[in-house]
Amino acid sequence: MSSESKSITDTAEEISKRLISLANSNTEEIRTVRREYSKQLAKSSARFVVKVALRLLDKNPIAHRFVSYELVNKNPQALASLTERDIKHFGRGLNSWGSVDMFGCYLAGPAWREHQLSERVIHSWASSRDRWWRRAALVSTVPLNNKARGGNGDPVRTIEVCELLVFDRDDMVVKALSWALRELSKREPEVVRKFLNTNRGRLAPRVIREVDNKLSTGLKNPRLTQATATR
Repeated sequence: MSSESKSITDTAEEISKRLISLANSNTEEIRTVRREYSKQLAKSSARFVVKVALRLLDKNPIAHRFVSYELVNKNPQALASLTERDIKHFGRGLNSWGSVDMFGCYLAGPAWREHQLSERVIHSWASSRDRWWRRAALVSTVPLNNKARGGNGDPVRTIEVCELLVFDRDDMVVKALSWALRELSKREPEVVRKFLNTNRGRLAPRVIREVDNKLSTGLKNPRLTQATATR
């Protein structure tokens, strides 16, 4: 049976039932199901995969969102086919750090890196009243700079987003700003050091502390890491 002989709805329902039936919904078991369906869908058209993933996202559990995003992320053709409209649809229902980080790292960030998503869109998220969209803007910079996620380094686009959120004091945004700068510091430490020095009077203390630590020691919390290692 070909991968597209079943309808989009039937395929999504089949995946959903498999996820619901899992005895233990840990990441490895969920990912095992995703890998199985990635293989089944490997010869399907890019748009078929995207539509199955979007239909799967209609379900509420976080496991369904995880599989939805990974089905696209692990299919190069599907990922390359994403439009701004697709990204908007995949972003519906973001309401936790987990859902936002998956969205930014698996879909929005890679699409932005490849210019499938514009700066205008990312900057609009940074200006949102919704804390989760502001976090999404920052998390989307991570795939620009993280080598394991395909990033080659993009200080210009990263710093532009960081500058939009230097005054934000929402805890979820502050943590994401620290993450964005720390990730960039692995490739462009002088750019990050300059940004930090220019904005010390505006940034949250947590950002300054963690990024300073990363620049000087390579670790976000060196004291905590050392204490853990000596227990």
